[in-house]
Amino acid sequence: MKKKIVFSGMRPTGALHLGNYVGALRNWVRLQDTHHCFFGIVPWHALSSEYLNPKVIKDYTFEVALDWLAAGLDPQKSVLLIQSEVKEHAELHLLLSMITPLPWLERVPTFKEQQQELQDRDLNTYGFLGYPMLQTADIILYKAEVVPVGEDQAFHIELAREVVRRFNRFYGEVFPEPQILLTEVPKLAGTDGRKMSKSYGNAIYLKDTPETIKKKISPMVTDTRRKRRTDPGEPDDCPVFTLHKAFVPEAKRQELAAGCRTASIGCLECKKVVIEALINDFETFRQKRHYFNKHPDEVWTIFDEGSARAREVARQTMEEVRRVLGLDFPTGRR
Repeated sequence: MKKKIVFSGMRPTGALHLGNYVGALRNWVRLQDTHHCFFGIVPWHALSSEYLNPKVIKDYTFEVALDWLAAGLDPQKSVLLIQSEVKEHAELHLLLSMITPLPWLERVPTFKEQQQELQDRDLNTYGFLGYPMLQTADIILYKAEVVPVGEDQAFHIELAREVVRRFNRFYGEVFPEPQILLTEVPKLAGTDGRKMSKSYGNAIYLKDTPETIKKKISPMVTDTRRKRRTDPGEPDDCPVFTLHKAFVPEAKRQELAAGCRTASIGCLECKKVVIEALINDFETFRQKRHYFNKHPDEVWTIFDEGSARAREVARQTMEEVRRVLGLDFPTGRR
């Protein structure tokens, strides 16, 4: 049975945190065994918000590459690429922009949400507005049939489906409509109790040392009802327990929840369990990341070879696109 094609990508905005892992990376590692996967680090997307500080993007790309390889993305199982090394992404983005109504982009909810979240930057740019269109090009360039996303990105995939339907209606059946593979994304709290985010400065990173993990989690605020050790609490109202839900086995988690509600255990004891789980779960990750960090040429070679494989697929797609658009001129043959 032919494996379905998957595409997903990440913006290189620095090292990945636990939220990135449970929201995407952990699921990608599993998909490698059941699907034909293309996973892209997407620098052009990062440029839409980092255009005043573009020199950080190369370093951030390397950080993401380290995390991907350490987490288990395998170049023997998946095509690992850097979007900006496959110029066809930009060409398809341009061509799709010719047929996409402007209101489709203006109604994307994350456009205004990210403007609010990143108020320190001027995001009223053509590139930022067109972010979902570039995302559509990323996906359909490889004729992806499945896109793993969380609920917050589902609207972007629906937009991609609309664009595909419009393109196919105008020019014939060129692209499959990508299907959403909805990933259950646990909402992890950061060290300040808000949603874990790099921009909030409250993230626990995959590369954090055991000492750093302990230092970050130990002072975290728990359920405010537990003012004293003898006060019962409610795990569902505890920011730290969001980490337990993602990394502590079910049986142990139930035991801790019962202990919290009856005040038979304290918050420090409960924190120790998730600290230990994180330290143990990411021990192999830290070892692999250390190895790849010491061998940067090996990392860049993996992504160079992956980008070359991606270019071959992208080239074939764009030949078909140019043909249906009447852009297959008989030039450049000499």
